[in-house]
Amino acid sequence: MADQEVLKRKTAYDHRLKRMRDQGGKPQYQKPDQENQKNRVAECGWGRLIFGNTFSEAAELVDVLRDERPDQRDIAFYVRDPHVLLAGAPQELFLDPSHTYRTNLSTYRAARNRRKGFTIRRLSSRSDAEAINVLYASRRMVPVSLDFFWNQIDQRVLTVLVAEEDESGAIVGTAMGVNHAEATNGADMGSSLWCLAVSPQARFPGIGEALVRRLAEQFKGRGLAHMDLSVLHDNTQAIALYEKLGFERVPFFTVKMRNTINEALYSGPKPEEDSLNPYAELIVNEARKRGIRTDIIDARGGIFRLTYGGRSVRCRESLTDFTSGVAMSICDDKQLTHRVVSNADIRVPEQILAGEADAEKSFLEKHGSVVVKPVRGEQGKGISIGLTTADELHNAIEAARAYSDAVLIEECVEGADLRLVVIDYKVVACAIRKPAEIIGNGRSSARELIDTQSRRRAAATGGESQIPLDRETERCLRAAGFDWDSVVPEGQTVPVRKTANLHTGGTIHDVTGETNHVLIDAAIRAARAIEIPVTGIDLMVKSPREPDYHFIEANERPGLANHEPQPTAERFVDFLFPLSVPQSVREAMTRNGK
Repeated sequence: MADQEVLKRKTAYDHRLKRMRDQGGKPQYQKPDQENQKNRVAECGWGRLIFGNTFSEAAELVDVLRDERPDQRDIAFYVRDPHVLLAGAPQELFLDPSHTYRTNLSTYRAARNRRKGFTIRRLSSRSDAEAINVLYASRRMVPVSLDFFWNQIDQRVLTVLVAEEDESGAIVGTAMGVNHAEATNGADMGSSLWCLAVSPQARFPGIGEALVRRLAEQFKGRGLAHMDLSVLHDNTQAIALYEKLGFERVPFFTVKMRNTINEALYSGPKPEEDSLNPYAELIVNEARKRGIRTDIIDARGGIFRLTYGGRSVRCRESLTDFTSGVAMSICDDKQLTHRVVSNADIRVPEQILAGEADAEKSFLEKHGSVVVKPVRGEQGKGISIGLTTADELHNAIEAARAYSDAVLIEECVEGADLRLVVIDYKVVACAIRKPAEIIGNGRSSARELIDTQSRRRAAATGGESQIPLDRETERCLRAAGFDWDSVVPEGQTVPVRKTANLHTGGTIHDVTGETNHVLIDAAIRAARAIEIPVTGIDLMVKSPREPDYHFIEANERPGLANHEPQPTAERFVDFLFPLSVPQSVREAMTRNGK
């Protein structure tokens, strides 16, 4: 940072200090001596924010970076001469490929209208801290120990905000702000934004913007000059948000240590054949961490080979050579799946094969509401739920035949859609899956709201989740009293799908710690009946805490990337290569009977 800029800020600080004293006010910061402004560092929980502009010697800054703790990420910000710093430790440091953006708080103006549906507030409980780490995991950020949040955080320096949904109480966003005046003892009168994360399951737009604005307003109120942030150069979505809020790019640089956390930032772009989808990439990354050889066979199809200790296993995402052709064929044929698990005393809804008009009519009259699904298919394609009339039933059967000649009509069981991931006949994750919905703003049409929600879901899931603009979505809109062009009243929630599949815009909410043991037992028994070692078992339940359920289907290739914070990829690789687990961990698992 130029000496003139530093002098200008210190002069402004002195003027503010004098004015507050003249008015009888207590100054927020005691004027420090210059010695206490040197080599300043802020502890942030995920690592340290190192103020490079307070270091006069590059060698001293290198020494501080070398003290980085394991499993943390230190950031040297405002590095004056990064080329000189890198030359001092070229094998240890790298120039972060991020841009720095700044907003001038003296000219910042708060938003006129507050976003509705959620509240921005400070971190205030252990559950808040746990939810923040879930958000960090979903964005592959470094988690923060709960002890740091309660016993070590300096609240004069750090401001941790969360976004809480008003209706559900779910934490759907977080951001951390750093007060530079406090952190540097007055050497820098600015502030910065870090760790902005919004849940992939967030239902309301504008959460990220609201978090940024709240921090800007707080730091402006404290008399700070600016708020800066660092954003990856190719994160176009985030950059567009910051520029919309008035941030401008400034020529400041960031340096980090070469470590496993930062590897993707300095190892260069992945080869084209390595461009796997999120489900395959999660497994490959876990395998590579353990030194397991990975060979990409077909990135587009998510097919790769893992080799370790004389064993070689082909995988297509979570489908492996260990899943037999018979087990896969059982999962593929929903009618056969129904019979196999029913024979194992698993509760299943009643179903018939479509094709006989009289039987279809009688089945509809008996149950009042039915589900239509293709006998073969996945990702929720061709499924219609909650059909109550003969015309709806006929149209749904025709739509399902686009995916499979054979079509099932099934009793519609009300409840929540529970996915249980079973690996090696142990349940490792449970999640409630919720169908896609839109929330009106009083201005946009249903089609526009669906498009916006789809873009948000696609961005959060690497393009895996979008709401189809098809007949089933139109039917759900009409059932709620709307069509494509209807303007949905502000605050009104409209379901646009009945199925809860991620690929059709559904959201996933972890309930592993609260799932009833009867449901877990049913999932394991279903997996054993099919004889499939890795599967996603779908149950319809009244509540994950209650024992009532109906088996819906089994997925032979469950998406393991959808279940943060549960260690699905770790348990998957444990199953494939048990010898890759450290000896001490294997012994502990044996003692615990796992």
